[in-house]
Amino acid sequence: MIKRKLGRQGLEVSALGLGCMGMSEFYGRHDDDQSIKTIHKAMELGINFLDTADMYGPFTNERLVGKALKNRRDQVVLATKFGNVRGENGEFLGVRGDPEYVRKCCEASLGRLGVDHIDLYYQHRVDPRVPIEETVGAMAELVTAGKVRFLGLSEAAPETIRRAQKVHPIAALQTEYSLWSREVEDGVLQTVRELGIGFVAYSPLGRGFLTGQIKRFEDLEENDSRRRSPRFQGENFTRNLNLVQKIELMANVKGCTPAQLALAWVLSRGEDIVPIPGCKSLFHLEDNIKALEVSLNPEELDSIDRMLPPGSASGERYAPPQMQAVNR
Repeated sequence: MIKRKLGRQGLEVSALGLGCMGMSEFYGRHDDDQSIKTIHKAMELGINFLDTADMYGPFTNERLVGKALKNRRDQVVLATKFGNVRGENGEFLGVRGDPEYVRKCCEASLGRLGVDHIDLYYQHRVDPRVPIEETVGAMAELVTAGKVRFLGLSEAAPETIRRAQKVHPIAALQTEYSLWSREVEDGVLQTVRELGIGFVAYSPLGRGFLTGQIKRFEDLEENDSRRRSPRFQGENFTRNLNLVQKIELMANVKGCTPAQLALAWVLSRGEDIVPIPGCKSLFHLEDNIKALEVSLNPEELDSIDRMLPPGSASGERYAPPQMQAVNR
């Protein structure tokens, strides 16, 4: 497995990670046994970077990942997050970044995961009511205590990243990045590269849309959160399906699947970028990992840019309330 470095502090991970969110929530039905088999197979294939968060489930995804890692903890780089507050019944209760909450969440995550330390601990969303210096200061205390090895931010704006970096080295910024979500190219990527921070790309397959396997709105289960996403609704769905058809055409010429082409594109954007596609089946895992064998030459990359330029996707990537919490 190819390895990539995140930040300048020594964190090294597989070039492709595994997003575990959909194994517990948001993307329709799930099967814990199948998910654990998928995690084990990913590790067998050389993927050692697993991504979860306390809010997924809520609270159940960390337990699932912890169960999968029983007696295998030393084989992975384990990342989790805090900051998106949810109640026991799944209700969303806003964002918190105050020091007390940081410490409380870390202890809870350690318990659910069944581990004595977290390799990469992210603030999932920035709390506008709490100075980032206070939040990162509390996270830094967790590093000193040996409960966390490296720190990360998610969906933070350039100025926030700069302020955080002055408090404690940030190893990675995790933000959405794919062929239809390229907003980070306008300032964010430049900032993290200037500061020596790695970049973790979540939803590199456009929440599954870029795989070409979602042809109709009705293909999404009734409890699938993508039904409430602007890009999956009405005319936006139709327009975005036209974009996917272009990806399918290019993939057919290249001799790979649309998912592999989309992942290969993200991988091509820099050695400091690690995509973490989510999947919950062996089929999709094995399809995704073959993206590491797909090489895109300059002419192919130029062609992709012409066919899918920045801003080509129709609709915002989140509903309005969620958009307010990104890039801040």
